[in-house]
Amino acid sequence: MEKPNQSYINSLSGGDSAFKQKLIDVIKKEFPEEKEIYFKNFNAKNFKLAADNVHKLKHKISILGLEKGYDVAVAYENNLIEGSTTLKEEFDAILNNITTYLEEI
Repeated sequence: MEKPNQSYINSLSGGDSAFKQKLIDVIKKEFPEEKEIYFKNFNAKNFKLAADNVHKLKHKISILGLEKGYDVAVAYENNLIEGSTTLKEEFDAILNNITTYLEEI
């Protein structure tokens, strides 16, 4: 499985460590909240709202350098819009991977 990284964050920050830390802090704050809302909507079988949540989360997946994870998120978002839960396990694994990574940095 792909490992989250800070390559994109480093390029965005252009060597400005304070800006880099602000980006990381925003992700650390928003990601758990967005993940929780996604699970709440999914468990309520509100797949349209869950697709909206996946849409928001996929941007953080991209920012953390998970190219394959981003592709999974795009496909999963489309599945949810169509009422299908195919790729849920893969998407949830990506979320768990990111959660662990954010706890470690």
